[in-house]
Amino acid sequence: MDRMNLIAALEKRPDHDLFDSVTEEEIIGLWRSIKGRGMSGDQAWHAIVTGIALDMAFAKSHALKLTDH
Repeated sequence: MDRMNLIAALEKRPDHDLFDSVTEEEIIGLWRSIKGRGMSGDQAWHAIVTGIALDMAFAKSHALKLTDH
């Protein structure tokens, strides 16, 4: 899934948790795409893991803010 498709998916279904439907094939495709732009395999993997961790961290903080109100 490229960046534009990811953004379109998020805009189309804002109430849907995107991580519930991410497949191993999509993660490998993203890894190959990042790696193909000049990063090593390890750097590409670290970028993906960091992105997922940040997304999950901010999703939790957003959910907490909503429940606080």
